[in-house]
Amino acid sequence: MTATLDIRDDIAVLTLGDDENRFSPEWLDTVGTHLDRVEADARGLVTVGTGKFYSNGLDLDWLMANGTRADWYVGRVQDLFARILTFPLPTVAAVNGHTFGAGAMFALAHDFRVMREDRGFYCFPEVDINIPFTPGMAALIQAKLSPQDALVAMTTGRRYGGADALSARLVDATAPDGEVVSDAIARIVPIAGKDRGTLGAIKTTMFASVTAALQERA
Repeated sequence: MTATLDIRDDIAVLTLGDDENRFSPEWLDTVGTHLDRVEADARGLVTVGTGKFYSNGLDLDWLMANGTRADWYVGRVQDLFARILTFPLPTVAAVNGHTFGAGAMFALAHDFRVMREDRGFYCFPEVDINIPFTPGMAALIQAKLSPQDALVAMTTGRRYGGADALSARLVDATAPDGEVVSDAIARIVPIAGKDRGTLGAIKTTMFASVTAALQERA
């Protein structure tokens, strides 16, 4: 299943899929279209996976088969990060399960994160799979975490369960299975009436150096 969108009382719930929810070009197209609708029709955004995974990030099979287009592909992924980082509505990632690599960066680009407390790992495995972070990806992680937490997460490949992810500020809250989405929505509702132009401008200013790094092309 590809990504799907459901708008509940003006809060958009974007379900990333029902498998590992890797960022294929087709998936990126679908998510981009959904985000256009969210901007037009909703007052807040929650993203969530289904079952075991939130997202495992880059579509490595596609990359291996299309090596000559790697720069184009990574650019598209980073454009998605920049869009979420500066999205003109409140955003919460409902981390229902495993979130690895670029999937973890996608979640980190949201304003807030709620993670299932009893299952799933939050992890940046790049150091263990010999894929260095791009300058934009590194800037995103370092903008959201303390220097030491970023160092540990980026250089050790540590797998954080819910409690440890909360301690490291990778997530803002944990919730029981079945309550992750409702907790994410509850976090948005009190702040959903902010002027979107003002909110988008504030985020754009806050993260100007990060978005510049994400949008820089080789």
